[in-house]
Amino acid sequence: MTDEPMDIIRLNNMIFYAHHGYYQAERDLGQKFEVDVELGCDFSRAVKTDRLEDTVNYRQVYQQVSQIFNSYKFTLLETVADKIAHQILENFPVSLVRIRVRKPQVAMNGFLDNVEVEICRRASK
Repeated sequence: MTDEPMDIIRLNNMIFYAHHGYYQAERDLGQKFEVDVELGCDFSRAVKTDRLEDTVNYRQVYQQVSQIFNSYKFTLLETVADKIAHQILENFPVSLVRIRVRKPQVAMNGFLDNVEVEICRRASK
């Protein structure tokens, strides 16, 4: 265990309409995706200063995720999640990021609520 505080910011159930998927029809027609982002960071400076500049601006995180969903066409949910994680680690002062991407409307010969992929990445030291 490290001595560094691990505080969490969560952006839950962001919804995007995008053109990702294995099948050509998914990429052509598009569909709804749901995304959760969990950021591990240190709030200690922000709680002392009460300044947005001293924490992670989650409005900017949302904009980054939205930009990824609207600018690319990925085949796999895994690739979408990984792209989001790496962009956040590159652009925000976080030590850990956990991404969940859900596809609610999955073509199956059965019933399910959704398919979800979750990845967790740490910042390199």
